[in-house]
Amino acid sequence: MKLTIAKDQLTLGLQSVQNIVGSRTTLPILSNVLLRAADNQLELTATDLDVTITCVVEAQVVKAGATTVPVKKLFSIVRELGVPEADLEVDDKHSCAIRAGASFFRVNGLPAEDFPPMPNLADRKKVTLPQDKLRGMLRRTAFAVSTDETRYVLNGIFMSFKDHKATMVATDGRRLALTDEEVDVAAECQGEFIMPSKAINELTRLLQDKGEAEISFSENQAAIRLRGENVPPVTIVTKLVDGSYPNYRQVIPAESRERIGLMREEFLQALRRAEIMTSDKTNSVKLAFGKNTLAITANTPEVGEARETLAINFKGREIAVAFNPTYLLDALKALDVDEVFFELTDELSPGVLKINGPFLYVIMPMRMN
Repeated sequence: MKLTIAKDQLTLGLQSVQNIVGSRTTLPILSNVLLRAADNQLELTATDLDVTITCVVEAQVVKAGATTVPVKKLFSIVRELGVPEADLEVDDKHSCAIRAGASFFRVNGLPAEDFPPMPNLADRKKVTLPQDKLRGMLRRTAFAVSTDETRYVLNGIFMSFKDHKATMVATDGRRLALTDEEVDVAAECQGEFIMPSKAINELTRLLQDKGEAEISFSENQAAIRLRGENVPPVTIVTKLVDGSYPNYRQVIPAESRERIGLMREEFLQALRRAEIMTSDKTNSVKLAFGKNTLAITANTPEVGEARETLAINFKGREIAVAFNPTYLLDALKALDVDEVFFELTDELSPGVLKINGPFLYVIMPMRMN
């Protein structure tokens, strides 16, 4: 294998794939990136066996071939190069020579044949949507994914593509985030699955403001192809979470007694200040809604207290309810609207945060002292 490649192209390719490689891998080959050169393109692939990421960049290929080299080492070299172009040449012993200006490196690799084979992506259901729309949906749900590995079906986002609608749901049992968008879904491409957190994190990192995301899926795998402007195409292939997602519709309150409009940024900043006076043991803030006022209180015996009053438009009956402030802040930070609506029934019922748009957030109350 022999090629010449621009430093920025190689950097882009390595940045796209290297994140998935852990620092401690049991198999040495999993620390490597697979380099495959042909047709004036260099294909870079990295995997941890659960998630595989491939990126294709432009290169002048003199001799086609494939090899694997340690990805972190290669990225460190390329990042420090002082010239805009590098020559890569691999010999029969999988030793990769890198020449760039006055610099020379030789990195020992492993045979491409030892690299885990790429999953088969044929015969899958496909849905295409704009990358910015997908990124917005992930931002409005990913924060509510459970990290409790004993409830593994909650360790990902439930995605449903049905009736010309994409729906995404995440819950950890104490809160639930739901969003949907209109998407063109062919009848034969309808389906649903649970995408694991690791793939969600990589996808969120790689999504652009422009371009399209093609999601194709089978029973146990999904592939997301990203094509954008002025960026190399990237494909993420992931195993799916095995199991049935719980019936999330059951936890969404059918109706509530009070609907209160709040300015998102003002509410967020007040909660941030109140949160300072909570502790790991007493992590709750009380929201007391009275006539045209909202009193936010945090009272922690071993720390102290915080109190703040916001002017709001509220004419309903007085109601006080306590929530984990972190859960409220997560949702408010994920939104980019001016106004949110809080729906409440009583101090023991779930609160529902909504916007003028396709999003709702259910949050369980906490006991008030």
